[in-house]
Amino acid sequence: MNYSIGQVSDQTGLSIHTLRYYEKEGIIPFVNRNDNGIRMYETKDIELLKFVCCLRATGMAISDLKEFVRLIIQGNETIDQRIIMLEKQKENLKSRVDQLVAYQGMINQKINIYSDMLVKNK
Repeated sequence: MNYSIGQVSDQTGLSIHTLRYYEKEGIIPFVNRNDNGIRMYETKDIELLKFVCCLRATGMAISDLKEFVRLIIQGNETIDQRIIMLEKQKENLKSRVDQLVAYQGMINQKINIYSDMLVKNK
């Protein structure tokens, strides 16, 4: 089944501008076009886009996304390299989560301090 850029935008939450940018940058390679030159995405393109969204949400750089897609295109002989990239991204994400938990703790401390101040002022 084929999908227009608008349908893909609706399914992925990516703007049409971002979809065009990803195609231009090679993050979504080989997007087919119909006889009128209109982009027509396949299910496999949407699945790749959803994973790209996941990786971007975890903070993966565009340059790393391009490299990851390049490795996918090269086939199964690059699976070990893809695993290494994903493990690295997982570690980066863990560090971000740890930092966010620390920030949450700081916010909780301030909430407690302010709550105590309110109780004392009553």
